[in-house]
Amino acid sequence: MLYCRRKVDLFLKNWKADPDRRPLIVKGPRQVGKTESIRRFGAQNYPNVVYINFVEEPKYKAITADGYRPEDVLKNLSRIDPSKRFPAGKTLLVFDELQAFPDIATSLKFFKLDGRYDVICSGSLLGIQYQKIESNSVGYKTDYEMFSMDFEEFLWACGYDDAFVDEMLAHMLAGAPFNPAQTAVCGDRFLDYCVLGGMPAVVREYVVKGTFEGSLDTQRQLLADYQEDIRKYAEGLDQTRILNVFRHIPVQLSKDNKKFQISKVASGARFRDYRGCIEWLQDAGMVNICHCLRFPELPLRGNYDETKYKLYFADTGLLVAMLDEEAQEDLRAHKNLGVYKGALYENVVGEALRKSGYALYYYKREDSTLEQDFFVRTANALIPIEVKAANGTAKSMRTLINSERYGDIRCGIKLTGGNIGLQDRVYTFPYYCAFLLKRYLSEASL
Repeated sequence: MLYCRRKVDLFLKNWKADPDRRPLIVKGPRQVGKTESIRRFGAQNYPNVVYINFVEEPKYKAITADGYRPEDVLKNLSRIDPSKRFPAGKTLLVFDELQAFPDIATSLKFFKLDGRYDVICSGSLLGIQYQKIESNSVGYKTDYEMFSMDFEEFLWACGYDDAFVDEMLAHMLAGAPFNPAQTAVCGDRFLDYCVLGGMPAVVREYVVKGTFEGSLDTQRQLLADYQEDIRKYAEGLDQTRILNVFRHIPVQLSKDNKKFQISKVASGARFRDYRGCIEWLQDAGMVNICHCLRFPELPLRGNYDETKYKLYFADTGLLVAMLDEEAQEDLRAHKNLGVYKGALYENVVGEALRKSGYALYYYKREDSTLEQDFFVRTANALIPIEVKAANGTAKSMRTLINSERYGDIRCGIKLTGGNIGLQDRVYTFPYYCAFLLKRYLSEASL
């Protein structure tokens, strides 16, 4: 089976090279490639890998019955399966589907203190169970959050190398527009990525077949799996509320005002009744929450109104899979984004920022038309980001830059379907450069 290169590959390599490495927890939504990447890493780097899946083999939940020390855990592992061996210094233990048995996290402290075995845990929906895991292993583990593939990983899957991405960044730093050939290649690949999203199963199918054939069926199966998780892991009435929120995201994103309105989800719905549902979806890695700033200034954390927010899908492919049949046909046959153009581009940019490590914030001034899609920060400046579905003037951004009222804002970034440019302290980049913004801001002198 085709393996798609992932950013976690380098992280795992560096983790193993650290002589003081701690047990590792790889968390992230379901079906983003955690198990595949970990098992491949193990096979390439350890003479012996012991893989335990607590969902497929619940009998292994008994391995901590006698205690959490390595000798207790390994003794019970060998009792359940006498064929398993544990040579010290040569063994990687992989505990998968950690959410089904968070109690195993208590043993991580003892494996770290013992030092003879490397341990990697992974699982989906860890946000739901993570409080227990965190309290059981604080100070004795390393965390890594994994997402579906970003546009860079998608380019790798399509055969483009690091030099291709480095050249994109060089153009951004130099303010040099892409030539027509570069624009065509990057633009076409990015449109494909918008339609497909970054779930490895969908991307792999596209790379192997060279077409969108079967991609919608795969996306819809993933969507069904996500909704089944809600039914399985959410409790009581929250199941219905969580599903209602999840299913209402596309229609609310398609409106000019993309602010998520609980009142539109169900008759008589109120924020206080649904607050936990939205946090549940975020903790499960299914959605990204974009908070509305009270005022566009630093610091960002805590400077927002918790009752005002936008909801984006953590993977744009899930948004695409929920569109109506006519939109699906237009997307795949003609790459026509239709009325969903603004929603798709805004979702994919939010996704890129989140995968780069940014929290998501926007601003809407109540007494005017002033509104800004996203904000990121550097060490000493706040930078507004505008996503334009059509090439046009960024009126709100210019107000933020030019007004003395917004002292932390000195320039802005506009993402469009056009090319690289600079005018009146507004830096313009094509949509497909969104995944590079963090690297750009770390190297540019704005």
